Amino acid sequence: MPLTPRSAIAATLALALLGACAALAPTPTKTADGVLVGTNGMTLYTFDKDVAGSGKSLCNGPCAANWPPLMAAGSDKASGDYSIITRDDGKPQWAVKGKPLYFWVKDSKPGDQTGDGVNKVWHTAKP
Repeated sequence: MPLTPRSAIAATLALALLGACAALAPTPTKTADGVLVGTNGMTLYTFDKDVAGSGKSLCNGPCAANWPPLMAAGSDKASGDYSIITRDDGKPQWAVKGKPLYFWVKDSKPGDQTGDGVNKVWHTAKP
């Protein structure tokens, strides 16, 4: 059955809406006070020693105990500025603009940013 002009317009609008929904895929972070935070509201950080786009985290073992990675679930899909890297232990971690994301154990409540500037290599993650 051929499409009528009205059904062709409706089909085009439906496809455009589906495309817009795909572009709005959920991200693993939110923005609060100009920095990225996890869905728990806790501040996220980047590590200067991680090379953007390398797909590697250089914060493992004791480092990761102090700077817990923002882990990705097996079903998570990267999109936009977000990618998923594989850590040395084989587990997936979120990255933004190629830089792995971490929490800081000394932040005790949402809004804390006590990890910014630690050892001059840790910084709040920016959107």
